[in-house]
Amino acid sequence: MNIIFDILQPLFVPLLSPLLIGVVKKIKAKMQNRQGAGVLQPYRDLWKLFHKDEVISQDASWIFRMAPYIIFAVTLIVGAFIPIFNLNTFTAPLGDLLAVVYLLAIGTFFLALAGIDTGSAFGGFASSREMTVSALAEVGLIFSFFILSLVSGSTNLFTIADSVLVANITSLQPIILAGLGYFIVLLAEGGRYPFDNPATHLELTMIHEAMILEYCGRRLALMEWAAANKLFIFMTLGANLFFPWGLMHEFSLAALIVAVAVFALKLSAFCFAIAFIESGIAKFRFFRLPDLLIVSFILNIVAIGLIK
Repeated sequence: MNIIFDILQPLFVPLLSPLLIGVVKKIKAKMQNRQGAGVLQPYRDLWKLFHKDEVISQDASWIFRMAPYIIFAVTLIVGAFIPIFNLNTFTAPLGDLLAVVYLLAIGTFFLALAGIDTGSAFGGFASSREMTVSALAEVGLIFSFFILSLVSGSTNLFTIADSVLVANITSLQPIILAGLGYFIVLLAEGGRYPFDNPATHLELTMIHEAMILEYCGRRLALMEWAAANKLFIFMTLGANLFFPWGLMHEFSLAALIVAVAVFALKLSAFCFAIAFIESGIAKFRFFRLPDLLIVSFILNIVAIGLIK
């Protein structure tokens, strides 16, 4: 049973990520006194896009055609090597944080290339902005993980989660500060407020949506699905590395029920936090975004100073 569950675990990321987007939109709608669409609407949107015809520019190269498949595949691979419910999976020895960071960077690289490939002005400036934000966010991401590595003495994600689970009170202070810095990076990498506006294709300040403006049909579906996968991965890493309580060490039905319930609770907290931020503040101007990412860097530097 444990082996079957381990094999099925990588499927949880693509299966649950659209639901996560639906939950965030539903909470936002409730906060804004709107009824909003159901939490399953993202699945219906993907189904609709997969059944639409595609129109591809004659100027597009193989990069534009292949980027959606590469980016989606990257999120699937990363999803297979992160702790979701169980700390004792057969993929645990391969779950290295540096591998995860740079696999995700490959996806960002092809996303930016796809944005500029057709020569669209929107795609060009969005790709430029994406690379600027990603370069600054990567510093905060690496430092957040670096603090976890110092506390646990390992770069393996499963070992880190296991070590944080039994960390003493003095180790929790830098972990909490690193978690706050990581949450800022999550908003940047997930394309959420105040870094990006995921709900429009018309705003000149948008980043992610402008890079995929030339896509339609199944390739647009894969791009949207991959973005949902990436947000799910970042939320899962935040939930299970900084707050690893509830994770299973050995497979059993009782432990699985607890793990799923605690995991759902932690992701709900992330969804609520994102919906609260997006309902309460406006999107920042692009030139103010580095200031916010520097806050993430400073939080991590302070956290390093607290490690004993």
